[in-house]
Amino acid sequence: MPIITPKNRTQIEFKSLEDFIEKDNAVRFIDAFVEKLELDKLLFINKIVKIEGRPSFTNQLFLKIYFYGYLNGIRSSRKLAKECARNIEMQWLCNGLMPNYHSIADFRKVNPQALRNTFKLFVSFLKDADLISCQTIAIDGTKARAHNSKKNNYNQKKIDRHFTYIEEKTNQYLKELDAADKHEQNEKIKDIENKLEKLKTQKIKYEQLQEQLQNSNEPQISTTDADARALLIHGQVVEVSYNTQAAVDDKHNLVVATHTINRNDRNALSNIAKEAQQNIETKEITILADKGYNNAKEIQACQQAGITTIVAQQELVNSNTKGTTQEYLVTNFIYNKETDSYTCPQNQTLTTTGTWHTKKREGGSHQFKKYRTNACKTCPVLKLCTAKADGRREIERSEYAEATELNNRNYKEQYQLYRKRQEINEHIFGTIKRVWGYYYTNLKGLKKVNGEWSLIMLVYNMKRTINILGFDELMHKLHAWKPQYKKEWLYAQKTNKKEAFIRTLFFETKMAA
Repeated sequence: MPIITPKNRTQIEFKSLEDFIEKDNAVRFIDAFVEKLELDKLLFINKIVKIEGRPSFTNQLFLKIYFYGYLNGIRSSRKLAKECARNIEMQWLCNGLMPNYHSIADFRKVNPQALRNTFKLFVSFLKDADLISCQTIAIDGTKARAHNSKKNNYNQKKIDRHFTYIEEKTNQYLKELDAADKHEQNEKIKDIENKLEKLKTQKIKYEQLQEQLQNSNEPQISTTDADARALLIHGQVVEVSYNTQAAVDDKHNLVVATHTINRNDRNALSNIAKEAQQNIETKEITILADKGYNNAKEIQACQQAGITTIVAQQELVNSNTKGTTQEYLVTNFIYNKETDSYTCPQNQTLTTTGTWHTKKREGGSHQFKKYRTNACKTCPVLKLCTAKADGRREIERSEYAEATELNNRNYKEQYQLYRKRQEINEHIFGTIKRVWGYYYTNLKGLKKVNGEWSLIMLVYNMKRTINILGFDELMHKLHAWKPQYKKEWLYAQKTNKKEAFIRTLFFETKMAA
């Protein structure tokens, strides 16, 4: 039976690395894209090395390594260092250079803002390449687990629980100590005293944590990664994590804005929407978001910036639910802007004194006015409208009511557009987390995590763009592209140089130690 004959391993062949890389291999785009960039203008920090020290590698080299690594599901600096030695594509990309894992890791840690700037610059390339519509943007967020376990995340309730346990065990051991002392059980006495000493040490630990929590003015603290927070994932499931926001253009489902926060979506809408608006350099866009983003203050901030909001309405919460039938819910009361009054379904007018009241809730507060009418006392349908003890229906109108009403009209009139939201953005997180496995962060600290997720989103855009245009067309557009660097990046260069000097001192001190 004929078989395919393998090569002789000792046979010498005359080949270059170029011969092993296909003409449409993605590494060629990575190489061309990085070489096109002026990394100093993107605020990448150049490591300053003394004259007698070993020469340093360029930032271009490290950026190429990370683009290739994240494009192929490799995030570990140690694994990337190995790939530089054994992977033909990586050897071609790095021109045979093999930096150690520590240098690779340091590049990612010290350049989070530069990585964010690189993502934004790639978005401008997408716009110049006519790959984004700059009209409709879908916004969503996903949780990425932090390098901080639930065990090392504390709030006051958890600390109090530990104090209660320590007190109960201390009382138990003291009783056992008295009993052992009466019977002169020396070994048992010594064992109990050791246990009491451990409890004393634990109590000091939790007292320090309580003091740290009180000084932080935060509802919780994390001891491994100080910026990580326990966030609600779904249902009642809570994980110590970060929340990555993404704004996705509807034309080719490409990410046009991203940043990471350590809170839930409720107060996140305006920041990510404005960032998308700035990145694609347009004044008017329409954003789509689910009901988790429905916050009147955030909606108003978007509308004031020229952004049309289509945010899903939350389920109606009515303070008069106990005694209110469907036809007398607050949505059936008509507001008159000219007279600043409401008309109820019984055609009675509810007026206000004009006094603003303040309502506080977690994450902030808002002002509102109250509307009432004396006609409630003689109304024949009073019991269908309210069950309040004073027999008067009361309507509250928030300072953000006008923005909310406009959003709700947009949602009802353009519901079919809103339904496209899931098609536009949710598969992105599925690809990144389920297919690529990026469901956790590799770094600690909000600033560094922001840099890593900007890198992930950039690589996602890069891979999708290759699939959309094809390699040859993409390379043609890249060669014709003229990068435009933001003014704020150029103004920040002085600060960046100062930061680079400080980091250089840090590295030198670290090496000397």
